[in-house]
Amino acid sequence: MLVFGLVALAAAVSASAIAYWLNRDAVLTRTQDAALDEFRKALKDDTDPLPVTPTCPELQDAADRMADNTQKYEVLLVTRGGSGCTAASAPDLFTTKAVPGVLRRAVDERRAAEGSQAAPYHLYWQRITLDGTPYLVGGAKVNGGGPTGYMLKSLDTERQDLNSLAWSLGIATALALVGSALLAQAAAATVLRPVQRLGEAANRLGEGHLDTRLQVSGSDELANLSHTFNRAAERLQKRVAELSAREASSRRFVADMSHELRTPLTAITAVTEVLEEEADALDPMIAPAVQLVVSETRRLNDLVENLMEVTRFDAGTARLVLDDVDVADQVTACIDARAWLDAVELDAARGIVARLDPRRLDVILANLIGNALKHGGSPVRVSVIPEGPGDGDLLIKVRDHGPGIPEDVLPHVFDRFYKASASRPRSEGSGLGLSIAMENAHIHGGDISAANSPEGGAVFTLRLPMDASRLASIEDRKVKERNGEPGKDDDGAEGGRRYEGGAP
Repeated sequence: MLVFGLVALAAAVSASAIAYWLNRDAVLTRTQDAALDEFRKALKDDTDPLPVTPTCPELQDAADRMADNTQKYEVLLVTRGGSGCTAASAPDLFTTKAVPGVLRRAVDERRAAEGSQAAPYHLYWQRITLDGTPYLVGGAKVNGGGPTGYMLKSLDTERQDLNSLAWSLGIATALALVGSALLAQAAAATVLRPVQRLGEAANRLGEGHLDTRLQVSGSDELANLSHTFNRAAERLQKRVAELSAREASSRRFVADMSHELRTPLTAITAVTEVLEEEADALDPMIAPAVQLVVSETRRLNDLVENLMEVTRFDAGTARLVLDDVDVADQVTACIDARAWLDAVELDAARGIVARLDPRRLDVILANLIGNALKHGGSPVRVSVIPEGPGDGDLLIKVRDHGPGIPEDVLPHVFDRFYKASASRPRSEGSGLGLSIAMENAHIHGGDISAANSPEGGAVFTLRLPMDASRLASIEDRKVKERNGEPGKDDDGAEGGRRYEGGAP
């Protein structure tokens, strides 16, 4: 609209300026031509009867006769020679001082005869301003020895007419600008608003509102674009629905499989425990096989439990059960429960209390410390660092003194079922531990990063909020919405915003 208005303004101003200057030139040319023609004729007619050296009364009488004209100009006559007689029809207004020196010199200059211009003297004119009023001044010397005559015509009427014309053109320019603004607004309504609606619909589609559609009217290019958008949105919605159905089916399969495996695993675990207790009484040739069955049964049990946990995360049913936790005590309890006291060094001050889920924090610590002991070796150092006052973040760093993590492995350490050595697909771990630790960190609103220490060894840094209450309320609302119950905000009002999981 601004560009359209500027173009229209420039066009209107240009047209008005051209019209003004053309009319101004026409009005002034017509006025001055009429006045100069009458002055030339009157100067010849009224000075021809005068003697070569007229008296002052005779000159004044001629000036008065010339001033009685239709063009309403004043006359000033000056005799030649040394008599110095001057006659003016309006002596208070028009004197020789009012005649510009340039004009007087041009009038008095004798010209050489050239072609058809045989007369030595010619008529000249100039526009001047006296006391704020525009005038036309003309002058000529009568050929053959007559006096020199000057005329003074007011152009105030023409100025008023031109001022009226300028005001009219200014009003016309303003009306043209208003009209252009209305036209630009109409163009915006027919072109820009549909484009704006298309942009808003694209944003909504990008935010996950796959049912977004545009109302289509007309058959122009924008209507075709809207049809294309609707078709693309419909295909995308169908494709996402198919993928979501497949993903849900996969999650259900894993969950059902894990659930179904628990019953036979319980029986197998009981049998393996009995076999383990009777290992000393077994034949030495059978004992290794029994130990293998026991270890693989435990590994399978851990794998099933991990799959169940991963399924809960994927289904969005994992929830936080918060409590005030002394972080140093929690780390100590985790290490003590797994008999790692001799292999782990703890650098944590007592009294650092955070509101977290103790069970999930224990899972994170167990996975990080266990991974460090398994792949890096002891001693493993655990440092607890509160970052910032009040409700800041909590940093827990787990560092080992092993060979570190290869650079090509670092981006994948938190991937599910990822193992650094492709030649060892079967190992004690399931490849889900660090992934589960990351999910537990995310559900708190935190994160885990992995890096290599400059002094050697790998460093895992766990960042958690000191108070995860807000994340817990969001998780609760999400679970209720999934179950068909209205979600509530912290103030009790029903909320329509959904939490999509992961760190906010």
